[in-house]
Amino acid sequence: MRDPEVDTPPGAVVLHHCDGAGLKRAMQAATAWLEKNASAINSLNVFPVPDGDTGSNMLLTMQSTMKAVAASTDGDVATVGRDLAHGALMGARGNSGVILSQILRGFAQGLDRRQTIDCESLAAALAEASATAYKAVSKPVEGTMLTVVRETADAARVAASQTTDLVVVLEAICAAARASVARTPYLLRVLRDAGVVDAGGQGLYVILEGILRYLRGELEEEVMIELAPEATAAPRAAGATGDDAPYGYCTEFLLEGQDLPLDRMRERITALGDSALVVGDGSLVRVHVHTFDPGAALSYATSIGVLRQVKVENMQDQHRDFLAAFAPAKRTDGLATVAVVVGKGLSEVFTSLGASAIVPGGQSMNPSTEELLAAVESVRSDRVILLPNNKNVVATAAQIPSLTTKEIRVVPTQTIPQGIASLMALNAELSFEDNAAVMCRAGDSVRTIEVTRAVRAAAVNGLQICEGQIIGLLDGELLSAGEDSTQVIGHLLERASAAAGEVITVYWGADIGTAEAEGTAKFIRAGYPGQQVELIEGGQPHYHYIISVE
Repeated sequence: MRDPEVDTPPGAVVLHHCDGAGLKRAMQAATAWLEKNASAINSLNVFPVPDGDTGSNMLLTMQSTMKAVAASTDGDVATVGRDLAHGALMGARGNSGVILSQILRGFAQGLDRRQTIDCESLAAALAEASATAYKAVSKPVEGTMLTVVRETADAARVAASQTTDLVVVLEAICAAARASVARTPYLLRVLRDAGVVDAGGQGLYVILEGILRYLRGELEEEVMIELAPEATAAPRAAGATGDDAPYGYCTEFLLEGQDLPLDRMRERITALGDSALVVGDGSLVRVHVHTFDPGAALSYATSIGVLRQVKVENMQDQHRDFLAAFAPAKRTDGLATVAVVVGKGLSEVFTSLGASAIVPGGQSMNPSTEELLAAVESVRSDRVILLPNNKNVVATAAQIPSLTTKEIRVVPTQTIPQGIASLMALNAELSFEDNAAVMCRAGDSVRTIEVTRAVRAAAVNGLQICEGQIIGLLDGELLSAGEDSTQVIGHLLERASAAAGEVITVYWGADIGTAEAEGTAKFIRAGYPGQQVELIEGGQPHYHYIISVE
């Protein structure tokens, strides 16, 4: 590896130190580069289900860091690092976002009390980032982004011993990250069988690559995201102040078309509000934005393509729900429950069972740490049980106890049926600790079937799956594929030993009509006459049916 003091090629970029302003701009570039690649990262899902959101979760986490550093002083990398870590923690979404937040937390700890970064301190900060991320995961798995951050830290240490040029060290870091990602299928059989690399590791590589491209001056100016503090705050309606200020509308949709102008779309959507996310390609783009004028976003989208899966939610109503007082029936010896739920019908089920607050979220829309914390703080109890109800929300929920003075217990429910069973097990006569334990056992006693369509062809668990085929998961494991829902449901009910259960509950989704749902329930009743079969409109997106066997 070259020493820039000795044989730097003419015109090469040489950088020995980076101050706070430089760190901010580098992370800004990393976020912009991640945004350009988020859709490709989303596609690296082991299962061909419509919830491949690793890229989106990492992007939203990074966007939260950008908001946090908008007002940071530019001269001190320690201060900027702390703001990066705090922003990442509060904005963390999904497993990938939580691990990324821990990487940034360790990186910030490695920069403590430093004014600038040089090669040695960069290597030390990455080593701390790796150690912190590994400690945050109860059962670290190799072949994930943990492996990638560890191997990049090792490469940084070696490179820093041979040069004082940050660009050269970043080149070594990116080369190591790229090679580490390529090796992930050899470390995890599930990746090898699916024919993909680890999505979180790829996301981390893209972030590092964005930093390197910035240091080299390779990122075009229009890619860069503005960091002005005033640009990060959503506008308020005239006359609105304090707690009465409106929150606008959470607007989401898919846009189909030909040669969609992705860069121009990002510019237009970002100008309409906050928390903008525009990822995809020339034929299919996913859009998310918090705006006071959802009609403007939808009108613009319809002018260039065809809308799918439109969802507009009033965030002021959601905030009001968070702050609503307990009804007496919802209080259990001062204990409150907060549940993560998506779908109007499912939200009504949880509310009817006594959930104190609902956080909208689930498949493909994981809530952030900040959103979960806001719900916990809103309920009028100092003891709260949190039900994540999704395997990709459990890690985010686990961050909450350290962020509040309230006493929190996370019941690690990974599916909606587990959450419902847990909530039904809550007993007013039991203590807070006993209720948490009972609810955990109740959730574990339920089998969950989820039915959706494959978003791509794949080979999983010995199944050769075609794009668009009906697929079914039992307790999170993809075990069935077929041409119609009843075929898949029948197979999974048998695998779930439904004949030994007492109740089969079918929650039908937003894409299923009433007649079709009733036909499915009739099919199940005919096959299981000895069981009680209930049909409930869940309204959940993406998944045609969610079925519990108890």
